[in-house]
Amino acid sequence: MAEGSLTTIIRKVVFKVEPYIPQVPKPKKKIPLPTRLLWCGVILLIYMVMGQTPLFGATAPEFDFLAFARVIFASQQGTLVELGIGPIVTAGLLMQLLRGSEILKFDFKKPEERGIFQTATKMVTYIVIVVESIVYGVAVYGPGVSDPSILYVMVGQLMAASIIIMFLDETIQKGWGLGSGISLFIMAGVAQQILWSLFSPLPAGDGGMIGIIPYIGESIINGDVSHILFRANQLPSIFGLCLTAGILLILVFTQGMKIEIPIVSTKYRGFSAVYPIKLMYVSNIPVILASALTANAIFIFQMLWANFNPRNNNFFMNFIAQFDPTSPNSPIGGLIYYVTPPRGLDVAVLDPMRAVGYVLFMIGIVIVFGRLWVELGGLSPKSAAQNLLDADVQIPGFRRSNKPVEALLNKYIPSVTIIGSAILGLLAGVSDVLGVFGSGIGILLMVDILINYYTQLVREQVEVVMPRLGALLGRK
Repeated sequence: MAEGSLTTIIRKVVFKVEPYIPQVPKPKKKIPLPTRLLWCGVILLIYMVMGQTPLFGATAPEFDFLAFARVIFASQQGTLVELGIGPIVTAGLLMQLLRGSEILKFDFKKPEERGIFQTATKMVTYIVIVVESIVYGVAVYGPGVSDPSILYVMVGQLMAASIIIMFLDETIQKGWGLGSGISLFIMAGVAQQILWSLFSPLPAGDGGMIGIIPYIGESIINGDVSHILFRANQLPSIFGLCLTAGILLILVFTQGMKIEIPIVSTKYRGFSAVYPIKLMYVSNIPVILASALTANAIFIFQMLWANFNPRNNNFFMNFIAQFDPTSPNSPIGGLIYYVTPPRGLDVAVLDPMRAVGYVLFMIGIVIVFGRLWVELGGLSPKSAAQNLLDADVQIPGFRRSNKPVEALLNKYIPSVTIIGSAILGLLAGVSDVLGVFGSGIGILLMVDILINYYTQLVREQVEVVMPRLGALLGRK
């Protein structure tokens, strides 16, 4: 099917279906920042309550199929947010890839075109919600349910909860809140894990408390501080705390590294600024894609293993994946074994080749996805040059046309893409192996989201003076 015809079909479908799709209305005027923050707080509270509400009729499955994707999807097993933001992220990435590869052609400079694309994305999200709810409900909870009607109820709960989450995210994005619900939910989930590792008073497997702060106090009172530096079974320790703080500092430092290209306005005489090309040019999208790919691979092979090789006696399946029958979340062999992190220093020491292999795998796959996202996500030198021209600015000493500006940007963007992606892959891999609080990928996402929130606040100030330049800087 031709690219243009596919876009035309989508436009026609949107025009016919849009009147029947529930929408969150935009505020009639811009809401003050304190009110928007209050909306964010209320929506986050609703999401967290859903994350503590168990699925009616669900029994604890034998193992967690989405264990490796919980941070990315901001989900909680056995609750209404079982699927989390997974359907929204999946649909959004799919549509962005289709647009970036120009299979779908929409001109985002036109508000009506952007609206059609957003409605189409919402329609795809509904489809993904239905498919994921049915597949996950049947595959994960189906074997433990004797009454089919209970399974129907659980699938219905998954669908309804995912639709509510979609509307919560849409409420924030439409201007009632700040940023996006997806970012807010991920950040809150990671922060919750970090706080749990710091302050949880619940008992741990080594006889102490889970949280490192109460564990230190307990160890001092008992006169035994020999185990506070390192703890077994991936429990929070002083080493993990220092590692988490170090990773946070590295991320903040590298996020501030950028190449600044001077620009001047063609509409406002005397106005000059800089166009920043960050070292982390592609943000954390490659890490998310790499993690989602790994999580889906593990999910598929766990299901295949559970159905066809539960005793690890199938030679072909053993080459791909082997799991411990007593702890099915833990791979013990096959290719999957080397693309999942040995979480914790004590585990990594037992098989250092696996730890090194995982880190190298993360670096390589993040670089691949980084380069792919630059081309498909509208971040290539050609797209960036066009964005500059559309923002009514030019680079001093260069003609105001695509080719010379694209040639200049081509000197920097490919290099920072590879270097930035390699750094992100290294940090994510090392953090997961050594056991930082909140997981390595979670820390990367949280820092990136916090910086994006700061950038958005700055952008709102810039847009007061130059709306188009503010929108341009807000993408970087």
